[in-house]
Amino acid sequence: MVSEETQPGNKSGRGERIRRAAPRVLIVLLLIFGVYELARVFLSRETQSKQTQSAVSIKAATIGKGDIRVIVNGLGTVTPLATVNVVTQINGQLTQVAFREGQMVKKGDFLAQIDPRPYEILQAQYEGQLVHDQGLLDQAKIDLARYQTLLRQNSIARQTEEDQVYLVKQYEGSVKTDRALIDAQKLNLIYAHIVSPVDGRVGLRLVDPGNYVQTSTTSMIAVLTQLQPITVIFPVPEDELPNIMPKVNAEVPLQVDAYDRANVTKLATGQLLTIDNEVDTTTGMVKLRAQFENTEKKLFPSQFVNANLLLDTLRDVVTIPTAAIQRGAPGAYAYVVGADNKVAVHVLKLGPTDGDMTQVISGLAPGDRVVTEGTDRLREGALVEIPDEAKSPAQPQPRK
Repeated sequence: MVSEETQPGNKSGRGERIRRAAPRVLIVLLLIFGVYELARVFLSRETQSKQTQSAVSIKAATIGKGDIRVIVNGLGTVTPLATVNVVTQINGQLTQVAFREGQMVKKGDFLAQIDPRPYEILQAQYEGQLVHDQGLLDQAKIDLARYQTLLRQNSIARQTEEDQVYLVKQYEGSVKTDRALIDAQKLNLIYAHIVSPVDGRVGLRLVDPGNYVQTSTTSMIAVLTQLQPITVIFPVPEDELPNIMPKVNAEVPLQVDAYDRANVTKLATGQLLTIDNEVDTTTGMVKLRAQFENTEKKLFPSQFVNANLLLDTLRDVVTIPTAAIQRGAPGAYAYVVGADNKVAVHVLKLGPTDGDMTQVISGLAPGDRVVTEGTDRLREGALVEIPDEAKSPAQPQPRK
């Protein structure tokens, strides 16, 4: 017998089964192709990521030795040694102002004039009174001499001679009073001619000529500030006192540099003058005063400046660029580039910072290469490339 599958009439059944199975085969092929493409893209990205990690571009510097200055910083205020409020010491009309606003004056320079005529008249009056009283005194002395002669001859009573003695003393007192009144008017005439008590700079004029000025008012003619020398008062933490006081007590001159508010441009160089006698309990700071010759007049009264007090200079110590120092869970650390261009984390013990450089007490040695830029993309063991590797050891750059 012939089976149904071999019978000619069943050929159409096999074709039907093949047609039904074709879509499933196509789906399987598509799935295989999709898995292949996903694997290829994943491997491509993995390879690209590895290539990227192995070529992190950085900048590095070579550790060397140099000098580090031990500096105490403080934001201070420029304070003149003398600020003089020019006011009148007598009443009168201001007849002349001899200074220009902003003018530099010397001690004794003429500043302003108050009408002297009322005081000149009073002086003349008291001088006339002096002549009168002096005449009375001379006459009384002659009478006294006569009475003393008559008393010795027992020609007058002793009381008459004694009364004349007291009269002479009264006239002597009148003469002294007249001379004191004359001296007072001479002093008023000196006050009428106002001069500068110090070298300094005159501010804006506060009273115009023609006004009547009085000692009973608080109005000023001008304000005079001494600019050369000038001082800066700046606070430092009380924790710095153990480092400062031994040098102050030993009278060691300590240099102070004044920088602008941005702490970039140096304005002047001076010396520590004195230290306040107490710590401000509200802030835990103590005030220091430094004096500057201010020959270039770059320091201006009430100007804010950064004062850098130089305590010491550490010679020939291991230094690292401050930009290479990172801080995190292990504390201060730096990425060190090895001979195979892989980075390793070195934990550091640091000393003072001087500008762009910091002392390294431990953790690095001269010749080590540290990463200064590109640290945000690094991790332990990462591969790096250094297009512009520093060829010379890192040295501290002193501020100018």
